[in-house]
Amino acid sequence: MSVSLWRRFWITFSAYVIGCYASLLNRLQVKGARHIPAKGGVLLASNHISAYETIFLPWAVLRSQPFQMVWAPAKEELFRKLIPCLLYSSWGAFPVRRGRDVKAGRVLNDLLADQKVMLFPEGTRHRDGRLGQGNRGVGKVIYDTRPVVIPTALIGLNHWKFPSLGAKGAIVFGPPLVFDDLYARENSKETHQLIVERVMEGIAEVLKQEGAYVGRVE
Repeated sequence: MSVSLWRRFWITFSAYVIGCYASLLNRLQVKGARHIPAKGGVLLASNHISAYETIFLPWAVLRSQPFQMVWAPAKEELFRKLIPCLLYSSWGAFPVRRGRDVKAGRVLNDLLADQKVMLFPEGTRHRDGRLGQGNRGVGKVIYDTRPVVIPTALIGLNHWKFPSLGAKGAIVFGPPLVFDDLYARENSKETHQLIVERVMEGIAEVLKQEGAYVGRVE
């Protein structure tokens, strides 16, 4: 997908402003960015604990890969007013309706051919830090598009308040997940479920390695 240089500059500038707040005024650490490929379709699959995620995750990528896009599906309610709509859209967010949104699904599949996309497989926020169940639809997206999937762990951001000074947190990118055995299976709901379960296991493993795993939602 072609994106203008001006838009790339704006997104990188915005990310660095956010990064100054996150990493200089506060103590947000970024680890494992070396695992993120510079080119090709990449899915950053993350746990979902805070509203900060959608602005901090792009910074975590762009600090080492400036002038790239990090796209994000977002609930359509955020786009109902003109100014927020223009702002979120300029940063690479696109609206998704609740339930099955065929149009947004097509956009997501097209982007994953050669772009970076952040996605929260749980679909809902867990402020207590526990991992929820992954949405089977994410498994289908991965099966259909075959991107590089990077398990991403967000740590401590659920305790941040705005504005804050000296708050601690981390964004940790794990090594790419391997799905070759699951891609060899038939295109079915069972296969999609197995894929998203592996994604959630990958996120859990990164959290455990950082000593930040607090369990799963029953």
